[in-house]
Amino acid sequence: MLSCTIVKKIMLLVLAGCCISAVCCQSFCHAAEGKTIEVFAGAASKPATEEAAQLFEKKTGIQVLLHFGGSGKMLADMKLTGKGDIFFPGSSDFMELAKKEGLVQPQTEERLIYLLPSINVPRGNPKKIQALADLARPGVSIGIGRPDTVCVGLYAVEILEKNGLAATVRPNIKTNVESCEKVAQLAALGMVDAVLGWSVFSSWNPDKIETIALKPAEIPRIGYIPIALSSAPKNPDAARQFIAFLKSDEGRAIFKKWGYLVTEADARKYVLPATPVGGTWELPQSWR
Repeated sequence: MLSCTIVKKIMLLVLAGCCISAVCCQSFCHAAEGKTIEVFAGAASKPATEEAAQLFEKKTGIQVLLHFGGSGKMLADMKLTGKGDIFFPGSSDFMELAKKEGLVQPQTEERLIYLLPSINVPRGNPKKIQALADLARPGVSIGIGRPDTVCVGLYAVEILEKNGLAATVRPNIKTNVESCEKVAQLAALGMVDAVLGWSVFSSWNPDKIETIALKPAEIPRIGYIPIALSSAPKNPDAARQFIAFLKSDEGRAIFKKWGYLVTEADARKYVLPATPVGGTWELPQSWR
């Protein structure tokens, strides 16, 4: 039989241990909360960003919570929820909107990677599409991103308008979808004969998608993917670490592996010398 004194000592030790555990658990939870960043990103960067985030988490222990979708929707979600440490849209157009609405810190903006608009078709190219003008042929079905909320959809309309093909191609546009990822899926699943998307789509799914390059004179501007801290990040230091990692040689190597252009010089090989980089273009009312 244990004496009352011993029993009391054991009970005190147990209670002390419980208190220490509670304190440790609370401290751990606070530490874990401090090591999470939230990113609102356009789907144009999704495959490479997911891979980069996983590697960053392993290296730093900082959890990266990723939200993907059309850049306009991501901007609206960030504004509505008041959340987000980083805004990572698919083009400069939506970063400029974020600046106007005071949702990002303009001085933190960085150009990360570059994109070229292109035609993408299902592997095998059943309709034998070879050029932009072929999209106007009778019986060809086209898919684009929703131009008011998806960066690549805005670029698609700009290309058609500036190349004088809007009137003849528009009747063949059978669907518009909510993100770059879904535009690529239209081609991969053969749901349309062609999409106006990014050249990188065929690197996302080379077994299902072929890319047909536009002529240099047909490309009105080079796209780039910018990144910036939100106006009120909860974990700014961790967010800066993530941006620095994406910009590092290791981060850029991941994007390059997925077919992205990591320098402006790389992108300029496919356009006319005077082609601008980024900027904005206003969607005509008739397309809204």
